[in-house]
Order: sequence, then structure tokens, then C-alpha cells
Amino acid sequence: MKSKFNTLKQHPKYDTVINWGKLISITGSAQIILQAVGFVSGILVIRLLSTQEYALYTLANTMLGTMTILSDAGISTGVMAQGGKIWQNQEKLGSVVATGMDLRKKFAIVSLIVSLPILFYLLLHNDASLLMSIMISLSLIPAFYAALSDSLLEIVPKLHQCIVPLQKNQIVVSIGRLVLSAVSLFVFPWTFMAILASGLPRIYGNIKLKKISEGFIDTAQKPDPIVRDNILKVVKKSLPTLIFYSFSGQITIWIVSVFGNVTSIAQLGALGRIAILLNLFSVLIGTLVVPRFSRLENNISKLLLRYTQVLLICTVLMIVFAGGIYVFADRILWILGKNYSSLNFELFLIMISACLNVISGVAFGLYSSKGWILPPLYTILKTILVILVASFVFDLSTLGGALYLNILFSITAVFTDVFFGYYNILKIDSTSKS
Repeated sequence: MKSKFNTLKQHPKYDTVINWGKLISITGSAQIILQAVGFVSGILVIRLLSTQEYALYTLANTMLGTMTILSDAGISTGVMAQGGKIWQNQEKLGSVVATGMDLRKKFAIVSLIVSLPILFYLLLHNDASLLMSIMISLSLIPAFYAALSDSLLEIVPKLHQCIVPLQKNQIVVSIGRLVLSAVSLFVFPWTFMAILASGLPRIYGNIKLKKISEGFIDTAQKPDPIVRDNILKVVKKSLPTLIFYSFSGQITIWIVSVFGNVTSIAQLGALGRIAILLNLFSVLIGTLVVPRFSRLENNISKLLLRYTQVLLICTVLMIVFAGGIYVFADRILWILGKNYSSLNFELFLIMISACLNVISGVAFGLYSSKGWILPPLYTILKTILVILVASFVFDLSTLGGALYLNILFSITAVFTDVFFGYYNILKIDSTSKS
């Protein structure tokens, strides 16, 4: 038995398997805690807010996501692509991060000017009072402020695979959100309190995240014009698609908020909370796999093998997850509460869409980490075509029609992102280096 073990240890892949096992176990266990705490926080919000308040909460959170995408505008993708080339040089990596931060602050101002008036209108349209609309809009600012830097600062420890401090910080933020939500919503069950309870811990988390990143970068570096030009090249390619995606990515919420009612909005938001369980897989890929893929040399055979392996594993796991949701739908809906107990079929539909979105998101994360950007015109035309087809086939003012539209979007996204990645890998000169 001992001789067999020694033989196994001498296998050329032994160290690789052990290292990956340690990384996945450490990251996975932390993410299980994170997702569990986040899930409990989400359920707490669903159960403590009325249907009307939760509908407004869903609208506000959806707009926060839109604002974050607009303020990023592809900057984090550009920082990852640039950082992956010089990640071992503290001065250069510090310059890349400083340049990304500088650009993101400027884009954030434009994002606020565009997004807040739209949110304000939708809140009033869905029966929020003037005072409540103002309070909800203001409550988004702490979470939005935190979002400006956390996604960029996380790139540094991810590139260096400094996972444990990153995970600890995320757990502290998540627990802080849970505690604040529990304390505040029991006394003040209002939308803006739920949003503040989510945003304030992120500001504390950003302070700690900055300290983690300082160990790998020279914080004295200033924005670099050459780096800015390189990042802006990615931004110019990404921006039209991201502007379009920032609204089309949550098209079901926007359609229901305009043509439907607050009950349907709340149902969409509540069912979407179950889909958040998939974040565990997405975060594992984004933390462990995407940075390593970014660091790979531009060699066809290496990239093709890794890209295919990741997508195959992802697909199998999503099939298993969707099957589990279908089998245990009744028990899952019991967790959401009596207001959502009859949505078995709708839950399955939203899970299909969520699983497809994970696959397309993984493909996007992999190829965008190499600086490859899908032409925006193609994405925009594809989305418009899907909406036109869906408007003739489905009743988009109903929850079911909106979910079918979501699935149609997800299917086209999978084909687009997966094959675009393969296209860029196959056209690489196999002798080129990153």
C-alpha cells in the first residue's frame, strides 16, 4: 500500500492535483459560508419586507447593477488584461490599478447622472411615494461608492492567488450585512433600510481590501498615460455593448416594471434569490481559473484545452444543479414564504436561464481576461432580434412571458460567448507569446 502511495506521489500531475485540491477546498469552503450567509440575508429581506416594498427593493438593486456596469465600462477587464502581463512587477501593477481607479471615478459620475433619474421614475411609476423614492435613491450611494473600487482591488490578490485574506474579508462583509439587515428590518421594514444594510458593510470591506492589495503593488504610483490608452482601447470596444447590456441584461425586470405590476416584480426578485446560489460556482471560476487563464501564454493548444475543460465541467455542474432545483422545488419555495409558494414552474424556468447565464458568463470571463472583446454591433443586433421575436411569441407583460424571454436571451448568449472564445483562440499564431 505504501509503495503504491509513493508511486502515486511520483506522478508528474500529483503536485498539480494536490495544489488545486487545496485551492478549491479553501476557496470553496469560504464561498459556501459566503453564499450561505448571503442567501440567509436575501431570504430575511424577502420575508421581512411586504410585497410592495420588496418590488421596490428589486427595482433599486437592479438599477444598482446597471449603475455598476456603466461605471466599470470594461475598465476592470482592461485592468485584468494589463495586470496579467506584468503581475509580478509591483510598480507596473500599481500603475495599472491607479489608472483603472482614476478612469472609474470619471465614469461613475456619468453613470449616476444617467441611472438615478430612470430609477426615480420607475419607483414613482410603481406606487412609491415621493419621499420614499428619494430615500431609496440616496440609499444606493454607499453601495455604489463601494462598487467603484472593490472589483478593481480584488484583481491584485486574484492575480497573485492570495485567496485566504480575500475570502476572510468577504465573509466579514457578508456577516455585517446579515446582522445589519436583521437589526434594521425588524424595526424598520423599508426598502431603503435594506439597501443601506447591504451597502455600508461593503465600504468597510473596501478599506480592508485596499490593505490586502497594498502588499502586492506600489501604492505611490500615479495613473500612466500609456496604460490608460491600453485600457481605453478595451473600454471603447466594450462600452457600446456594456451600455446596451446594462439595461438589456435585466430586460425582464424593466419590462415587468413598465407593463406589469409590483407583484410580478417581487416574484421575479424573490425567484432570482435562489439563482444567487450559483454565485458559488461563478466566484470559484472568477477567483481561481480566470486569473490563471489570463496569465497563460497565447498558445493555441494550451488555451484550447483549458477553455474546453472549464466549459465542459461548468455545463455538467449546471445540468446537475437545474435537476436538483426541479426535484426540490416545493421545499425551496417554502423557504421564500407563502407569497411565492405556487411558483414551481416559474422557479424551474428562472433556474434554466440562470444556469445558461453561468455558462455564458464563464466563457465571457475567460476570453475577456485575454483582452478579446465581442464586437458591440453584433450583440446589439442579436438582442433586438430576440426581443422582436419574443414580443410576437410571448406575452411579455406576464411573469411567464418575461421568463421565456429570459431563457431565449440566455440561449443566444451561450452560443455567442462560447464560440467567440473558440474563434479568438483558433486564430492565434501558435508561436506568439503573451
